[in-house]
Amino acid sequence: MKVLDLQCERQHVFEGWFASEDDYHQQLERGLLGCPVCASVRVEKKLSAPRLNLGRGDVQEVPAPAGAVQSAVKAQGLPHGIQAQVLHAMRELMARTEDVGERFADEARAMHHGDIEQRNIRGRTTADEARELIEEGIDILPLPDLPVIKETLQ
Repeated sequence: MKVLDLQCERQHVFEGWFASEDDYHQQLERGLLGCPVCASVRVEKKLSAPRLNLGRGDVQEVPAPAGAVQSAVKAQGLPHGIQAQVLHAMRELMARTEDVGERFADEARAMHHGDIEQRNIRGRTTADEARELIEEGIDILPLPDLPVIKETLQ
């Protein structure tokens, strides 16, 4: 099993697991690799320290050249692991909220005025409607539209 650090054209870094180097190249050529943040299929391998399963139940890491991984992380301008943490938090939020779609503003107002029971919702609305909700004293939080939040990472 090969575990590779990958990066999309928008600089999102993620991990991919492959049976072999050929498996990675075949999936890449067939457009099967996609960024878990933006769904881009323009993906490339990044410098990583390979992990080796030696069959004894232990996993050993082969060190990268001194400072190479740290330099790669600094070049991206992101703290190591932050994307995975954001995706995890977003998936938790998705699991704990009801998607009301285009009815978001109406549902939020109805809850705010006590017309319907309070619950955790998410949905879509225009920027103007969002501004109006805020002006009415209704707490809302804009979220990024990440295409793979509801999917399981592979």
